[in-house]
Amino acid sequence: MRLCQLVSPALPIGAFHFSQGLEYAVEAGWVRDEDGAAAWIGGVAAQAIATLDLPLLLRLHAAWSTGDAAAARRCSQRLLAARETAELRAEDRHMGRALARVLGELGFAEAAHWSGSADASFAALFALAAVRWNIPPQQAACGYLWAWCENQVLAAVKLVPLGQSAGQRLLDRLLQGIPALAAAASIADEDIGVATPMQGLASARHEGQYSRLFRS
Repeated sequence: MRLCQLVSPALPIGAFHFSQGLEYAVEAGWVRDEDGAAAWIGGVAAQAIATLDLPLLLRLHAAWSTGDAAAARRCSQRLLAARETAELRAEDRHMGRALARVLGELGFAEAAHWSGSADASFAALFALAAVRWNIPPQQAACGYLWAWCENQVLAAVKLVPLGQSAGQRLLDRLLQGIPALAAAASIADEDIGVATPMQGLASARHEGQYSRLFRS
């Protein structure tokens, strides 16, 4: 039940403000329909979230489990440094600080040090909550990826636009791949990174997009 709480869209961290470049991809005509949205979201999930966020999330989980706050901070710094654009870094920091404030209100003493920190990433605070709530690392990884996919689908429903039924079909397609991506996230340090140049380009161009609904 704690994992449900942690991945709930009702969690007040502002995730709905961000499309991670998807808004520009729709504007540019790169994503035009349900299949295009599935390819875009699934591709970023497999080649960025599963190869950057999830491996570092597992390391963050291990660091918090042993009380190594310094290691947790280093992992968070590495994650932020790997974000390819100013928007993506700002998004991560915003959500990390917001989650730190929520966790602070729930009695997490460690979270207070992160609510105003430039090193705060969403994964760092997500991992902290997972450890303190006894959520195993693989379940945490699945939940993290699910929450990311759900937010991207909600953005696609607004932007493409898609109907609610199409959104559910998209979630169903993405859901089937989440366990395998989470299971494959235990990779070596030198293999951590992203291979999504189009997302980086979309995010960079979104920074100057004239008319937009989302902050990234």
